[in-house]
Amino acid sequence: MGELDPTFIQEPEHRPKPAVIEAHGIPEIDLSPYITSSSSSPNAIHDLVDEIRDACKDWGFFQVINHGVPIEIREKVQSVAKRFFDQSLEEKKKVKRDEANPLGYYDTEHTKNVRDWKEVFDFMVDDPVVMPASYDDDDDGGTVEYTNQWPHHPSELREVCEEYVKEVQKLSNKLLELISLSLNLPANRLEPFFKDQTTFIRLNHYPPCLAPDLALGVGRHKDAGVLTILAQDDVGGLEVKRKIDGEWIFVKPTPNAFIINVGDIIQVWSNDTYESVEHRVRVNSIRERFSIPYFVNPAPYTVVEPLAELTNERNPARYKGYNWGKFFATRKLSNFKKLNVENIQIYHFKKPDEGKIEDVVTRVENVVI
Repeated sequence: MGELDPTFIQEPEHRPKPAVIEAHGIPEIDLSPYITSSSSSPNAIHDLVDEIRDACKDWGFFQVINHGVPIEIREKVQSVAKRFFDQSLEEKKKVKRDEANPLGYYDTEHTKNVRDWKEVFDFMVDDPVVMPASYDDDDDGGTVEYTNQWPHHPSELREVCEEYVKEVQKLSNKLLELISLSLNLPANRLEPFFKDQTTFIRLNHYPPCLAPDLALGVGRHKDAGVLTILAQDDVGGLEVKRKIDGEWIFVKPTPNAFIINVGDIIQVWSNDTYESVEHRVRVNSIRERFSIPYFVNPAPYTVVEPLAELTNERNPARYKGYNWGKFFATRKLSNFKKLNVENIQIYHFKKPDEGKIEDVVTRVENVVI
């Protein structure tokens, strides 16, 4: 990536602080009662669901252990990812992604219109995936296929990644069931949204950075999808914005754990019962870092809106419905051009708070001129 140029430099208020605050509060949840044990008591499942509920409400993040994904499969992916990124830029660019197909290799991604200090390789769980051809809500201009681009080297990358997908998919399904139960819904309530899923996986490589006090591996952001299941190496770099005070908290790597975070779609489905939380990635000047996020996303034709069971007269829907495929296409646009405005966010679909509007109207009407 060469020397640091201005496109990587964060605004002063968003640069990482020299002092690191380690996270002691992010919950570590043992999933064995739900995943690896066939004889778990109802009380154990109930307690686990309560833990998930509290973690989603208080943090929007949690770590899971005894999750059922074999450590050797995870290690194989990390190893093959390193071999891919260790290749020359010329070799990696043979599978470079573009606006027509945003899958494959890329090294100039932007977050909040600032370039990230990283390189990535993306691939979809389902292949191919049919997506809207246009991100314009008023344009029904057909569809386009996203197709995975697999490199020739390392030759085993595809096989290893597909093996990893099979295992993490099982974990994803269990987590969706637990989150559904934590919202007092049936375990399979969310299942229909994933018949034609747009879930994708990213291999991240963060090289050592000459100025880690100025740049970020990934700038502050919230994940647009349903859930993220993150495997990180022992270097670490993930920071989460703590809800109670807005401090950036470093998530120390736990061997063989996955870090889970609630995405924007869960926030909308739950009608703000759960909140998607900002996070970012630090880099350092000495060690490279690898991570593997698994972004759980619904079918492209999904209309994302608060679930009917979680709304009523006292708690009306707080969001207008939006088409996930269009939303996804709009977000991908910012990867290839610097926008003059912030990319599309779920708050653009937030309904006005009728109570606050009525309160403002009442105060205005009571003003004596």
